[in-house]
Amino acid sequence: MTGPSGGRPPHPRAIAFVESPVQLLNVLEWAHASATGDACATGDASDALTVVVLSPTDPMSRGQLRRMAELARDEGFTVRWQDARGGAGAPLRTVRELSPLLRRAGRIVIGDPFSRYVQLLLTLVGTKELTVVDDGTATMEFIGQIARGERLVRWHRRGGSRGPRELVLAPVTAAARRRLTPSAARPVEVFTSMPVEDIPAGITVTRNTFEWTRATFGPPRVHEGADMVGTSLVETGVVDADQYIEAVTALARTHKAARYFAHRRESADKLHRLHLATGLEIVRPDLPLELIARRGPVGSTILSFPSTVVHTLPLALAGTGVRVAVCDIAPEWLKSSASPRAQGFLSGVTTTAKDVHRLPTTASPA
Repeated sequence: MTGPSGGRPPHPRAIAFVESPVQLLNVLEWAHASATGDACATGDASDALTVVVLSPTDPMSRGQLRRMAELARDEGFTVRWQDARGGAGAPLRTVRELSPLLRRAGRIVIGDPFSRYVQLLLTLVGTKELTVVDDGTATMEFIGQIARGERLVRWHRRGGSRGPRELVLAPVTAAARRRLTPSAARPVEVFTSMPVEDIPAGITVTRNTFEWTRATFGPPRVHEGADMVGTSLVETGVVDADQYIEAVTALARTHKAARYFAHRRESADKLHRLHLATGLEIVRPDLPLELIARRGPVGSTILSFPSTVVHTLPLALAGTGVRVAVCDIAPEWLKSSASPRAQGFLSGVTTTAKDVHRLPTTASPA
């Protein structure tokens, strides 16, 4: 895909549905990389792109989304905050209120094809152009499932029988999967910084290089020492909490880390335990980590477990000299209830990451 200088024709009016700060960041990156940015330069941003925030309920996500919404408005885009989870009647009310926007839009941009909410909205969009922007490492799994014709299931969910809610929503999920499966009449664009393989015919992959982030923030002041990036693998039921705290303690001691940038989904109790065990300063970022790191100050080494940031931070921090180092998840850290796919998926996240330093296994507890 070429940007504005490459002569790509501008998109028709686009509507983007986002549910997380990272999704909104990547919508801004997509707009910057595409001809939608031309409309902003000429003062037609509101016609070029409307961002609809399908607001989550947790306070950390809502806070980061409000900050990201401010940045989107500063770029000239229209942002609509939708309390889509405010009670039992909220989904139907939201669909009714968004129907006029859906009818006018020529392109639908989504950040999470696994979201039941987004899947419901996709059943209403017909043959409109469709773009999927990154929601982290889940993009890798999404493309693989579409290629294999599988139902859309997040990698950390266990397989087997589906519960009552899944059975009720099965027709919606099936319809959304058909809509996300490309055809000659319905091509699908995926805008991603993730490594993707075996791309199905009809899916166009556009690389996200975080050009907007680098142009807007930094370069950061880099100081000696290390910062750590938190993960929500405990909260999603993949990794045992005690094992995780032991691993963080070992990494912090080995690399003399001073700060721990918490994932927005990490629980307060776990973070309190981490602080007591390690002495790390716990930081609750008000923006996605790519922007926080680019804005600085930041340590010369950033330590992470397998997650999206091992792919995105090297792009956002290109040219700064900051080293991103990743520690694999040992099999014994996994909970017995974790998905059988968890170990393989997490290992793939690490092995496919470019421009990162892989830490030796001795950096973590045996």
